[in-house]
Amino acid sequence: MRQRQEVLHVRGRGHGLHEITTDVERVVADSGVRTGICHLFLSHTSASLLLQENADPTARADLERWFDGLAPENDPGYRHTTEGPDDMPAHLKTAVTSSSESIPIVEGRLALGTWQGIYLFEHRRRAASRRLVVHVLGE
Repeated sequence: MRQRQEVLHVRGRGHGLHEITTDVERVVADSGVRTGICHLFLSHTSASLLLQENADPTARADLERWFDGLAPENDPGYRHTTEGPDDMPAHLKTAVTSSSESIPIVEGRLALGTWQGIYLFEHRRRAASRRLVVHVLGE
């Protein structure tokens, strides 16, 4: 059984969906695992991970707009506003998405669908560096 664990520091790019598929594929390739699992864990409460369409950018734009409507900034009902108007909406968006994903590895490659990509979904306006743990396990 082989294992590889690498921490990626994803440079902050501000609010929105940022594709990280290539970064994760590099870790999988470096692991030498042909059959196994790639587990991703994002150690933050105001950003999340999504598997989403990577072909048409309008899908990402629509998704971002929908989430912004789901948890709008400046809602007068929010009490947690110390870090700014995007802080509580960021936590809410993370609560309904995920901070981890597991993707099978088949023949040395991530078993993503034809139009699937891995995205870091940044919910804050300001750019922040995000810590992503990539753990590959298999043979």
